[in-house]
Amino acid sequence: MTAPPRWVPVDFVQQAAARAGLPDRMSLVDDGLVATLHAAFARHPWVEDVVQVRKTPAGNVHVDLEYRRPVAVVRVPDGLYPVDRQGTLLPPEDFSVAEAQRLPAVDGIRSVPHGAAGSDWGDVSVVAAARLAEALLQTDDSGSSHWDRWNAAAIVVPPRTKAEITLDDLSFELRTAGGSRILWGRPPGTQHPGELAVDQKIGRLEKYLADFGSFDRPHGPYEIDIRHWREISRRPLAVSQRP
Repeated sequence: MTAPPRWVPVDFVQQAAARAGLPDRMSLVDDGLVATLHAAFARHPWVEDVVQVRKTPAGNVHVDLEYRRPVAVVRVPDGLYPVDRQGTLLPPEDFSVAEAQRLPAVDGIRSVPHGAAGSDWGDVSVVAAARLAEALLQTDDSGSSHWDRWNAAAIVVPPRTKAEITLDDLSFELRTAGGSRILWGRPPGTQHPGELAVDQKIGRLEKYLADFGSFDRPHGPYEIDIRHWREISRRPLAVSQRP
């Protein structure tokens, strides 16, 4: 089997077998074995795709899997919900509080998951926030992510102004641990004309950080707007505007 990454539970295989109700022993000469195993692994919430299940002449079964990767944790009043890059809910019980807090936090979501772990959250805001989190988790040669270097604390989802929304209706904000607010704009994947590309926005923030050393210095916290084509603007936040 494809080796699970570190975030997948060590008893993953046992979980998959139990969820599918598989017996302890299965016959390699069973014509339905491959289909049965394919369905069992596909049902597990940590599996994004079952690429292939095949029997070998040596009497083994090879299972090739693609696993889901957690990219963010959605903070709602009743708890913390980890999601992958597609906004799929991951098993909350597989995360300790410390593990969940290491992921980018998403605030401002008003909905709750529509199904169990392994299903789509059912909210375009969650999908968009997950895409943004994935982009901010990109690492440099030292292994440090944008999220960590920026001392980011949360991705903030704007309040909804209508029931049905698309990616183009959303404009995100990043908050730093020091209280600054970075006006990011629309999420990755938007087709809105005139929106800066993700790499352009990241490049602007990396340059800002190189110039000033922090998003909160020298007299912050600030509101930092990177959405304009020509420049970055900033202004100090009043006490009433700080998180």
